[in-house]
Amino acid sequence: MPTILALDTSTPACSVALIVNGAVLEDFRIAPRQHNDLILPMIEQILAQAGISLSQLDAIAFGRGPGSFTGLRISAGVVQGLAYGQDLPVVPVSTLKALAYEGYRECNHDTWLPALDARMGEIYIGGYQFSESEGDLVVSEFLTERVCKPDAMGHFDKEFAAIGSGWIHKEVIETSLGRAPVLFCDERAPRAACIAELAQIDFKQGKMVNAYHAIPTYLRDEVTWEKQPPKIGKR
Repeated sequence: MPTILALDTSTPACSVALIVNGAVLEDFRIAPRQHNDLILPMIEQILAQAGISLSQLDAIAFGRGPGSFTGLRISAGVVQGLAYGQDLPVVPVSTLKALAYEGYRECNHDTWLPALDARMGEIYIGGYQFSESEGDLVVSEFLTERVCKPDAMGHFDKEFAAIGSGWIHKEVIETSLGRAPVLFCDERAPRAACIAELAQIDFKQGKMVNAYHAIPTYLRDEVTWEKQPPKIGKR
């Protein structure tokens, strides 16, 4: 199995995870506005805990968004530097997909509408379905990720479970969809452990990019990303 380091700074939570020899290690903290100070020490700590170095990784994964613009820039910049320094591939993972997977792991319901609060009266939302084929997890996107007003969803005819901070607008979203979730997880944040596990699937399927293309997904058109020169060298 691939050894993958994963990180996420897309919300007030800051998390780092490592999959090594099939085991998952994770450091998850609620730390608003502290991501820039915490993320590198957290990475160093989890690698030391596992007794491995960056050069022993097969890939680095990160929550590519949507989420906090500042948070996404932090994680993308760190990943670019680490991946460039070690010539490692990068696996970008949707934060909404990671949220949905967190719900699936905990509750085993197969259809999820994960949503994050996008501020300015809007939400980030998408739809994911989980199934298994010959013992392998299969993840399919049935609702394209978007940013929209909570009342602009339109009628929805599937039974679904809900997760994420965007569901603070639960009543408005339910009215727009024309139905309520059959299962509701209270406010959660994307976790690096979920990103790492999803990244394993993408890694096996060759869905990777190089360091230069490790860029955030904002969903809002007016936000642009300027690739930064790597600042973290080889170790």
